Amino acid sequence: MNYSVLDFLCLLGAVCMFLYGMKVMSEGLQKVAGDRLRNILGAMTKNRLTGVLTGIVITALIQSSSASTVMVVSFVNAGLMSLAQSMAVIFGANVGTTVTTWIISAFSLEFNISDYSIVMLAIAVPMLFMKKSAYKSTGEFIIGFAFLFMGLDLISQFVPNLKDNPEMLKFVSDYASMGVWSVILFFVFGLILTMVVQSSAATFAITLIMCSQGWINFSLGCAIILGGNIGTTITPMLAAMSGNLAAKRTAMGHVLFNVIGSIIVLCIFHPFMELVADITKACTGTNPLDISAAEEMAMADSTLLKPEGGLTAKAQSCIAFGLAMFPTVFNACNLMVMIWFTNLYVKIVCFLLPAKHKDSEEEFTLKYIGGGLMTASELNLTQAQKEIVVFGERVQRMLGMAKTLIDTPDKDDSYDPTYNRLEKYEEISDRMEIEIGSYLNKVAEGRLSPEGKMRVAGMLRMISEIESIADGCFNVAKILARKNQNHVDFPEAIVKEIHQMFSMVENAMDNMLQILRQMEMPEDSKIITAYNREREINNLRNQLRDANIYNINNKIYSYKEGIFYMDLISEAEKIGDYMMNVVEGVKQQFKATPQRPAALA
Repeated sequence: MNYSVLDFLCLLGAVCMFLYGMKVMSEGLQKVAGDRLRNILGAMTKNRLTGVLTGIVITALIQSSSASTVMVVSFVNAGLMSLAQSMAVIFGANVGTTVTTWIISAFSLEFNISDYSIVMLAIAVPMLFMKKSAYKSTGEFIIGFAFLFMGLDLISQFVPNLKDNPEMLKFVSDYASMGVWSVILFFVFGLILTMVVQSSAATFAITLIMCSQGWINFSLGCAIILGGNIGTTITPMLAAMSGNLAAKRTAMGHVLFNVIGSIIVLCIFHPFMELVADITKACTGTNPLDISAAEEMAMADSTLLKPEGGLTAKAQSCIAFGLAMFPTVFNACNLMVMIWFTNLYVKIVCFLLPAKHKDSEEEFTLKYIGGGLMTASELNLTQAQKEIVVFGERVQRMLGMAKTLIDTPDKDDSYDPTYNRLEKYEEISDRMEIEIGSYLNKVAEGRLSPEGKMRVAGMLRMISEIESIADGCFNVAKILARKNQNHVDFPEAIVKEIHQMFSMVENAMDNMLQILRQMEMPEDSKIITAYNREREINNLRNQLRDANIYNINNKIYSYKEGIFYMDLISEAEKIGDYMMNVVEGVKQQFKATPQRPAALA
């Protein structure tokens, strides 16, 4: 045996170089595409067909079904895409990922592209030092592409040869001749391998080398790829673990699609293999199953087998083509069958992952606006108005969570979940502001009347102030966290005064939402009420601030307690100011009423 530990370490390093090249290439492509990927996903998922096409295009562009699926999971998590839309995109992503296998198949065995890798690096590395970010990203892509094929070439150099190392690799031949059990065994091997490396492309590359070196035949290579089709779902599953219920359902839908399709093909494996072999023969003139038969029977075929052992270039090319054709045919057939059951998929994943409550707030999504725009821009403003009301209602729930935290001891079991939920809501509120604002900017680019443009300006101001309310609610949580870290406990009198302030803020929030619901025709009485409540909040803040100084001086409570107490009161008063700014945006843009009196400013 002449295969050393150093050779094995070199093989491991070659695999790592391949994986790193795949990662850099994918990230470079994503950076080049930038926000256009998100816009494509948002605009092209209105029905199943466009959703599938979007999944194919995006995955083909970024060369990673895991990356595109993780992107879809994150959009569902942020409420930018519905579960049904995400299913269609994921179906398409499984087809789009076959582009990577065709690239590897075409360049790996037809000619040695690694010979040109140094030239590509010479071109790409200087691009990293250019000022324009697009050039830097393109350079990253080329570097990744070079590393990918350098790694693939090194893998083929350092894999042990069956002829030279019969003792070491005898077990491969033993396990490859067990009939149907061999298929199942290598299917499981492909599943585990892909879960470990988190890349179906890496599994394909390793399988391609194993087949071209004569370790395993074509059928077992396809079994590995079939198992890798399930293993690739591990990445979006990991990404969804920290997401909301909708994100988890999206990842579950991806798993179901791949598992069901793979199990069906595994049950009809040999007929399906013959179909792929026939297609390959029609395209290349050689049947890959004939190559396997020639290897097993040691037939003297100069066009397929070398005299000294191993496959000829023609046979290797045929095997590579067949291995690339297998996932293409499999995913295409899987898509054509499963696409008609999208709604059933949604029902199944909802059944497997039910909501804890019927009206779970984790089911949040943009209700009235989407990625596409209607032709009548004026009508789009009505959609935006409704979405702003939804935004306000969501932030109102955040205020309730902040008030709940005030009464919850930090050692209580419900404290951390409430804090984390409030933090998650704050992140989604940031996304809502961006999405609604982007939508309004696109509407403003259309044909709008001067009044319509005024309304857009007013709504942009409103969403900014509503998001500030969300920030204020989370700031309350952060103040309470600092208070707990300093082991500060408020006296009962302070707690009552904090409740008094937050009760006023809640009343102001209720009034603000009523005005938002009547955005185009707000009642004068509600506008006046908003001014009065803000003045009451300001007056109470001033009273409590003066009383706080007196109480600290008279040792009624400590300075540290007074600081955190005033931080909470001041934050509540700021939230009241943001609410008043929202009301003024409504009043000034939609209703011709006198400007706010200077005394109330």
